[in-house]
Amino acid sequence: MMGLELPAIAAVISRLPQGEAMLAAFGGVVFPLGLLIEAPIIMMLAASTAQARDAIAWHRLNRWMHITSAALTALFALIALTPLFDLVVGTMLEVPDTLHDAVRLGMLWLLPWTWAIADRRTRQGLLIRHNRKIAVAQGTGIRLLATGTALTVLALMDASGIVVACGALSVGVLTEAAWARWAARHIVRDILPAATDPSAARSLGKLVVFYLPLALTPMLVLLAQPLGTAGMTRMPEAIASMAVWAPLNGLVFLTRSSGMAFNEVVIAHHHEAQWPAALRRFGHGMGALWSCALACISVPALGLLWFGTVQGLDPALCELGSSALWLAIPIPWLTFVQSLYQGQLVAAGRTGAVTIAVGLYLGLTGLVIAAGVLHGGFSGLVVVVTATTAGNGLQALWLWHRARLLGTQAG
Repeated sequence: MMGLELPAIAAVISRLPQGEAMLAAFGGVVFPLGLLIEAPIIMMLAASTAQARDAIAWHRLNRWMHITSAALTALFALIALTPLFDLVVGTMLEVPDTLHDAVRLGMLWLLPWTWAIADRRTRQGLLIRHNRKIAVAQGTGIRLLATGTALTVLALMDASGIVVACGALSVGVLTEAAWARWAARHIVRDILPAATDPSAARSLGKLVVFYLPLALTPMLVLLAQPLGTAGMTRMPEAIASMAVWAPLNGLVFLTRSSGMAFNEVVIAHHHEAQWPAALRRFGHGMGALWSCALACISVPALGLLWFGTVQGLDPALCELGSSALWLAIPIPWLTFVQSLYQGQLVAAGRTGAVTIAVGLYLGLTGLVIAAGVLHGGFSGLVVVVTATTAGNGLQALWLWHRARLLGTQAG
């Protein structure tokens, strides 16, 4: 359901004044930077699902989340409000000067994003561990409703496209975080048992050893987002590519979002005797189904319908999006495959192997983007989508390899 958020935002801001520029600022710069800054806390969901066994372990994890979130929010504010902005946005990403004001404004509106997501994901892991998955789904629905309401209100107030996009995102995540806190309050207060070994549970050292590889994993994945922006600004059709990237990336995320959530399902159920074979069948089957759905939308006529009628892009941008979308067809299936084997490794405590897999993803993605910049003959969007697909393929292959070794060692 959360995969509907980005396409809805892109569809609204493309129809507002300066639609192409606002899409480029949001989808090409602000959103990728926001994702990169929040990356270290994304895996709080997996960590909470795996580690929140008792009250002391929960409070330790919760304290770690707040410390990390405060530091990341401060970093995001420093980039937005100090000369770091010129270094990151101007020098490193080479974003055109015409977009700088919109980018800075969007970052300020997105400041609550990191802390709200960290708090929400930590409590969602607790809900999943205690079989309250319906509360997680309800929270997603509430978030979508809040995001949609904020989109409508801000657009009717004639706010700029970047304010509409980032303001709606912030309202959505804050609302869902509040819901997750309310839904998990009974578990925290009444259900979590006391630790059997309090001295061990209080140790932050064990948590850091477990969590740091998990934190590095999404950081490396999401580093590819600003890396893609930096590549697109140095290749042909720079602003057009960044403008189309938002609706294209939103569609791909929509088709792969259930695959990303599959990771926590594998962690929760992998050790149950009857589940491994069922998880494999489900993962491959659902992944193939979502890739087939993306393949259907990649047909030129349906691609033009998506980018034009639904997302509101002009004909030239529609053609650019349709020409790149088919390159992303394997990504939904690869996401399910990654979650299947990553979940097995995390459940076994082998988080280092997950980090290596993502390092391989980032390395290959960066190489393909660098090759596109050096060649200079392809649009940035086509190169970045190709690089993303290739990187996901190598990541899935490595995780499969490491999970096989894990099975051999267990046997």
